[in-house]
Amino acid sequence: MSVWYKVYLFAMVTLLTIALRRVLRRQKPLNDALYSQKVAIEHVHSGIAWVRANGELGTVNPSLATTLNTTPEGLAGHDWYEIFPKQEREQVQEAYSQMLLVGKANFEGHARRADGTYAAIEVLLVAVHDHKMRFVGHHCLIADRTREHLLEEQLRELTTNRQRQTA
Repeated sequence: MSVWYKVYLFAMVTLLTIALRRVLRRQKPLNDALYSQKVAIEHVHSGIAWVRANGELGTVNPSLATTLNTTPEGLAGHDWYEIFPKQEREQVQEAYSQMLLVGKANFEGHARRADGTYAAIEVLLVAVHDHKMRFVGHHCLIADRTREHLLEEQLRELTTNRQRQTA
């Protein structure tokens, strides 16, 4: 091998090393941002589910799984309508249709827990499209309002009892 060939090879390795280091430095902030967003979604106090275009639950955050008394893995792959009781599915379908037209929709209803009980929830559906505006799925954001509803019911009972006592 000639000396020039070795110098050329050494120069190429040096350039590739510099380029690789620059690319890795650019990716570090992106990786940190992705990690922080993932942590934020998993630890948010409201339930979040990614629903694929075919209607299956793709991912579910731990908060939603806790609301439904199950695990995120236990929900993944199921039809997202199964979260709601059968008597409310017409309301869910109407909200879904509105979300497809407008881009988002919200409603109040109930979620069926794994043990058969129900949680009072507030739901926001947000459509997601790819860069060619094809529908790829939607986010289903659920806020558990069970505690608030129970407190309101207790307040109504106390008010009713107090009115009876004063009358």
